[in-house]
Amino acid sequence: MENKKFLDTLRHSAAHIMAAAVVELFPETKVAIGPSIENGFYYDFDRTESFTDKDLVKIEEKMKEIIKENYPFVCSSMSKAEAVKDFELKGEKYKAEIASQISDDNVSIYKSGNFTDLCKGPHVKSTGELKHFKLLSVAGAYWKGDSSKERLQRIYGTVFFTKEDLEGYLNKIEEAKKRDHRKLGKDLDLFSINDTVGGGLVLWHPNGAILKNIIETYWKNFHLGNGYYLLFTPHIASEELFKISGHLQTYSENMYVPMEVEGKPYRVKPMNCPMHLMVYKTKLHSYRELPIRYAELGTVYRFERSGVLHGLLRVRGFTQDDGHVIVSPELLEEEMLRVFNMAIECLKTFGFNDYKIYLATRPENKYIGEISDWEKAQDSIENALKKTGYEYNVDEGGGAFYGPKIDIKIKDAIGRLWQCSTIQFDFNLPERFDIYYVNSSGKKVRPYMIHRALMGSLERFIGVILEHYAGALPLWLSPIQVAVANINEEHHEYCKELVQTLKKNGIRVVFYDRNDKIGHKIRENIIQKIPYIAVVGNKEKEIKSVAVRARGNKNLGVITIENFIAMIKEKNVPGINEL
Repeated sequence: MENKKFLDTLRHSAAHIMAAAVVELFPETKVAIGPSIENGFYYDFDRTESFTDKDLVKIEEKMKEIIKENYPFVCSSMSKAEAVKDFELKGEKYKAEIASQISDDNVSIYKSGNFTDLCKGPHVKSTGELKHFKLLSVAGAYWKGDSSKERLQRIYGTVFFTKEDLEGYLNKIEEAKKRDHRKLGKDLDLFSINDTVGGGLVLWHPNGAILKNIIETYWKNFHLGNGYYLLFTPHIASEELFKISGHLQTYSENMYVPMEVEGKPYRVKPMNCPMHLMVYKTKLHSYRELPIRYAELGTVYRFERSGVLHGLLRVRGFTQDDGHVIVSPELLEEEMLRVFNMAIECLKTFGFNDYKIYLATRPENKYIGEISDWEKAQDSIENALKKTGYEYNVDEGGGAFYGPKIDIKIKDAIGRLWQCSTIQFDFNLPERFDIYYVNSSGKKVRPYMIHRALMGSLERFIGVILEHYAGALPLWLSPIQVAVANINEEHHEYCKELVQTLKKNGIRVVFYDRNDKIGHKIRENIIQKIPYIAVVGNKEKEIKSVAVRARGNKNLGVITIENFIAMIKEKNVPGINEL
């Protein structure tokens, strides 16, 4: 913990040194904010010209000069009014604005060399303590994250205690670039996104549609086997529904503008939960029926600003892996444990076995319901977590305003954490929709509600899977499992028969029937990351067999068709990740 604290301090100091270098090289630049972040730091700048890669090199060199001078970080105090005036005179309007909004009468100022910054610290003793750093990239940012305000330029960098740690991190970045799902999506012909259709709206190509269908089929069977009812609900609904749910009042900035239908406003849905509760309300329910579990792969639409859209990871229209459980208070702990175990089983099936688990508790100020009810719910959730045997952290105040939750983050092949599964308790919607069940005494009782997603959105989950496996998907997930390749034209008919035989056995197959050399076909298969290529020549045609190469250029030799089919069927099982 102390190491992390000092590393954060070092990174915050690095942001100041970078800002000092920028101002010295480009004096017309105005500075905004420069915090430490996970894995590095950034600083936001207001400059007319765009920073280039060549500029980053110049800034790095200037930072090295400042580091070599070993300027001490000197802290002083000044009145808020004096600080505002001083920054205004220097033309540093962002610093003046920050200073004016500080509640204390005095503010802290840090100086290193010729650079002075408004900052509460802390910093390292001197610039010379910064040794192993690298500037990474430039991105756009809005002042205070508000798109109606000035557009700034954000320079990202990173710094570590040792050269080895820095090189390891930079290698990880390079590996992440190779695994970028946007590049893989193009190379494997899975999906595309273009401005003519609209940003954040995914077009699934045939291979991508097969992959998505495989996951959806697994998801549906998994939920049916775990006592869920499948639902399908409309893509649009009357505004009245979202007034009842409260989304119109609290979530409207993420909703699309209304459309008029026969004089009444309708919205495309941002959530499935209001419609699931309307299904629940269509009839009277007894305590004997609870818990009632609904699940839907529902397409929802949420407004995301163009600057944050990112391939499949941040989109505007997506398929939500959605489920809602209506449960009696006495069964809450048991059901939370059941949902948690479902989430873990699902994630393991896709090859994720390393998790960070969090219990997010009541926010300090913005929440609904009685504190006593929150405590009961949190106790039930924590008791369920203790029974899982997994370690977890408490995220104090990290719950939603409507209830506590469990978040599960998965670790991918190169150690990155991704938020996927979430299990959320809800005090709010059962009240808003006035749902109830009849208990054993014949009285109406308000049930509890659990929102849960095992994968999150399918689009984002597929993006994570592609990067986790670097596109080399397990056999059961591969859109194409076998590529058949003939050595010359005289094997063409035999290959066509082979393809039909494989298809009849449920194997997804493609035939490389172009008049190319076999070496070219093998190389193409390597690029496409298809698990197996079945090569057919004279020998294979004669003895009804195939020469098999597995992904990774592994030569499995000549195998009879029957044995090849049996081998694939044996390994073509969800959760079996080897070839």
